[in-house]
Amino acid sequence: MEIHKKSAVNPQRLGILAGTFHPPTIAHLALAKAALDHVDEVLFVLPRQFPHKDYSGVGFDQRLEMLLRATEDEPHFSVGSSNGGLFLEIARECRPHYGEAVELWFVCGQDAAIRVLTWRYDDPSTVHRMLEEFGLLVADRGGSYEPPAEYAHRIRKLHLPSDYSDVSATAVRERISRGEPWHHLVPASILELVELYYRPTHRNPAATN
Repeated sequence: MEIHKKSAVNPQRLGILAGTFHPPTIAHLALAKAALDHVDEVLFVLPRQFPHKDYSGVGFDQRLEMLLRATEDEPHFSVGSSNGGLFLEIARECRPHYGEAVELWFVCGQDAAIRVLTWRYDDPSTVHRMLEEFGLLVADRGGSYEPPAEYAHRIRKLHLPSDYSDVSATAVRERISRGEPWHHLVPASILELVELYYRPTHRNPAATN
């Protein structure tokens, strides 16, 4: 784990928002702000490698630049990059920086939570062991989420102030490619960077980073 921006907070409870940030959206910031009702600091994590996809279109350095710009005015937000892309890998990379006593809570939408809990792991006890190392803060997106009873003690629901179900990085990219309005979907602080990196004529030499 490399920390690129560190909050001045000394947290007892750390929220971790990991993603591809292709590009960062207002939904990412809304998730992080909602998580501050449960944690002291939110660490945005951009993995250098993803478990099931590769970097394409816009590379690691450009996504990190947008993420730093999007979070620069938030004193409780930090930004890091991880070598691993799985929640368990990221959690273990956080420990040397935050210590063993800090509670770790991953911030995610219900789609990611369902994927983590229902994945076909080789070891049936994997989910139980993961939830001993971290908990989940889960926002309703695209429907109401109710955690399985056996995991409910390690999963908390996040309540967002608005409906962000139609806000996604995919929607931003598709709207740009079709020439449709997209500025309302990303933080105002990164409008110029999104325009630069995602306009149809842009070709990024670092895309395979």
